[in-house]
Amino acid sequence: MSRPIIRVRDIHEAWYEDIFEHHLEEALKKVNSLLREAELNEDGCVVTGTVQPRKLRFNGRQDRAYRFVYCVRNRLAANRDQVVRHRCHNRRCINPEHLTIGDRRDNLYDELDRRANGVDWAVL
Repeated sequence: MSRPIIRVRDIHEAWYEDIFEHHLEEALKKVNSLLREAELNEDGCVVTGTVQPRKLRFNGRQDRAYRFVYCVRNRLAANRDQVVRHRCHNRRCINPEHLTIGDRRDNLYDELDRRANGVDWAVL
């Protein structure tokens, strides 16, 4: 007899699910505000005015702005094993077109590829 598989949500996944269920309109306004406040650079990156990746506080929790933008725009309740990757390799960028989801291995391969080949701005 096989045992049922029990999937445990992490606290970040539960937080995003709560946002989508109860605070989606407010979260979308926050995303739009972040995008308006940021500056568009010559590479098409929408860059925050911070030295490090911008963090934000929403509904009692904190997350990085690029992760918040990606998750809210894509309605994805990402857990901490899922990494929001920057196709442009600019961690201050919050341009939804430059962001994609993956895992830590994908992120490592992205960095190795960038070091070997640079960034192909034509595909962004």
